[in-house]
Amino acid sequence: MAAWDLSVTVEELGPEVPPVTISVTSDLHIGGVILKLVEKTQLKRDWSDYALWWAQKQQWLLRTSWTLDKCGIQADASLVFIPQHKPLRLGLPNGCTLRLRACFSGPMFRTVLGVCKMLNIRRPEELSLLRPLEEKKKKKKEKDSAEEVYDLVEVPLTSVSQACLYNGMPAHFADSPKTEAVYKMLSVPQPAPPPELITKQYRPASVVDKAHINSRWLDSSRSLMEQGIQENDRLWLRFKYSTFHDLEPKYDAVRLAQLYEQARWAILLEDVDCTEEEMMLFGALQYHISKRSLAEPETTNSNTAMDDLESALLSLEVKMDGDSNTANDLLDNMAAPELNDYLKIFRPKKLTLKGYKQYWFKFQDTRISYFKSKEESVGEPIQQIHLKGCEVAPDVNVAGQKFLIRLLIPAPEGMTEIYLRCENEEQYAHWMAACRLASRGRSLADSSFQSEIQSIRSFLAMQKTSGNSATPAADDTINTYSLVSPRYHKKYKAKQLTARILEAYQNVAQLSWTEAMLRFLQVWQALPDFGISYVVVRFKGSRKDEVLGIAPNRLIRIDLGVGDVVKTWRYNNMRQWNVNWDIRQVAIEFDGNINIGFSCVTADCKIVHEFIGGYIFMSTRSREKSDTLNEELFHKLTGGHEAL
Repeated sequence: MAAWDLSVTVEELGPEVPPVTISVTSDLHIGGVILKLVEKTQLKRDWSDYALWWAQKQQWLLRTSWTLDKCGIQADASLVFIPQHKPLRLGLPNGCTLRLRACFSGPMFRTVLGVCKMLNIRRPEELSLLRPLEEKKKKKKEKDSAEEVYDLVEVPLTSVSQACLYNGMPAHFADSPKTEAVYKMLSVPQPAPPPELITKQYRPASVVDKAHINSRWLDSSRSLMEQGIQENDRLWLRFKYSTFHDLEPKYDAVRLAQLYEQARWAILLEDVDCTEEEMMLFGALQYHISKRSLAEPETTNSNTAMDDLESALLSLEVKMDGDSNTANDLLDNMAAPELNDYLKIFRPKKLTLKGYKQYWFKFQDTRISYFKSKEESVGEPIQQIHLKGCEVAPDVNVAGQKFLIRLLIPAPEGMTEIYLRCENEEQYAHWMAACRLASRGRSLADSSFQSEIQSIRSFLAMQKTSGNSATPAADDTINTYSLVSPRYHKKYKAKQLTARILEAYQNVAQLSWTEAMLRFLQVWQALPDFGISYVVVRFKGSRKDEVLGIAPNRLIRIDLGVGDVVKTWRYNNMRQWNVNWDIRQVAIEFDGNINIGFSCVTADCKIVHEFIGGYIFMSTRSREKSDTLNEELFHKLTGGHEAL
């Protein structure tokens, strides 16, 4: 074959040095090109991390056995010989910035795995990278350059699956006081942000604004370089999938702290709606966490023998759970428990002012039946409501003795809204727990029924105010405007806010700061709008734009004008979903011959495809095989046509 000249720019030689020209033939493989290149530069150094980047095609040439002919490379190709790992600035959920070495050549999913391994964050599949929001004012650029950046470029990306701990932190952080300080910043909650910082942050004013933020997620199946990310660029590391599997404070110090920070900012910037009572509880928990974490940093000293015993008991529990799915289950189902009580029901309809009506309610399996009275409950019910696949949301004000359960029932014409009013906390805890389980297709015989009741009781207890105990004295070191969203800065004076927050604080003052962070996350996850990512779409056959909400267990169709939920589809009823990559349309088929199709307006359809596939992947994780991450399955579910 005839030889021809190929020009390659070698980054190591510097920007002023002209490209290196080597003589090649079309049947020469990529590995041979690299060998010739290294010999010609005559530089003695470790070239193992270097690879060829094809600038015009925006792709890496990583298959070293492929020939130039097979890759389609000719003499006019613009190739660059560069390192695959480069410095990257990473904005964390707590607002701090890290500068570290990241992989620019592999799929972005693998880059996140490497970063999380270095930072000692378990379950890296829940996180992803996204482009930061542009700062509107130029003054902020000056501030940005002055901000503190924690430099970890010299810390190697570990190849060990589980980091070796030394003094409660990974060994590579225990090398120097500087890296120890970085680990403390990662694993301990940050002090409450000043109110000026909260008001300066971008706050989405509508669902459409939230949808625009979701268009910034990077593609997990393509490399950073292929997506236009350059050395020292800034990206955000965030929890993308709102299913936090196996959260264990003993092993998850960094993960728990960063998750708490992301939840805290979601509340402060009103990314998730909550009631005033809940906002005061969030403020009290933040106050308590800040106070405790500054006063007495907790250390989780792990005893190896106790850890082994704990994991042995855990696996025994799993085995026993698995064995019980036979005769015991059959017996339970034969005598499935029931709930019976008087409740009030209200169906909001347009042009009606009718209030709540009292009926005798019976809860069986996953359905509610109601009758005029207890005596008539032996006959036919007025109506039966099937709760499997419905939406369940709390509407509670403990001080005002308001205990409502809001149900959105799927119906052929859309969603039917129903409110159930309970008389007291105990009744509410039982019926709310039953509704939540039924929405997931579980009956009252389910083993998690009691723990669900207990969780609701503890949630209500936090919102109570104990009238007999005196309100603790105000702490002048903390600004209460730092603990609530800007809306409350205008509504209340600082003294009023302090009184409200300290009142809620009495119910959480006994918690350790780790328990307080877990409680904060629990209340956050109980909010009706928690974990919903929004995308503006246009449904097939529709002439107007609508919003698609993507939640951990369902898809939600939302009217853009009114903001009402029109329809909900659960993933467990999904048969298949397809993406037509040419016309950028998503088609989904559900049980009962239900087919929906839509094109995306604010985000690429790959982002929607990745969210759906990602949540289905998250649902396959279990306690028994929790330590092994099936990367291949993740790429099959989220990668689209590239994965095939």
